[in-house]
Amino acid sequence: MAESSPTEYFIQGITKSGRKFRPSDWSERLCGVMSGFGPKAKGPNARLQYSIYVRPTMIGDIKVVIVDSRLRDIEPMAFDFVLNFAKNNDLVVTEACELPPYQGTQTHQQNT
Repeated sequence: MAESSPTEYFIQGITKSGRKFRPSDWSERLCGVMSGFGPKAKGPNARLQYSIYVRPTMIGDIKVVIVDSRLRDIEPMAFDFVLNFAKNNDLVVTEACELPPYQGTQTHQQNT
């Protein structure tokens, strides 16, 4: 049986009424708070890096935080915190299935 791909939640930096969310560095701040949840994020001397489960990105000109559903399995309270942040701030959240790296690519064959 094939293993299913994890779900990801895309928290967009735009409210449901269409306004850009402020402050402008909200995604970096949220991901910074969540940086302790993930592999190699242990101890007082751990280098600060974003968690693989909660990471900032840009889609077009909109800041987005991508939340991996596997966070729910390792730390349910952290997962709830991030999604409640989106809910409390009326942010648009889209749920999607993560695609494998090769998915969606086309190979072109040459006819000779």
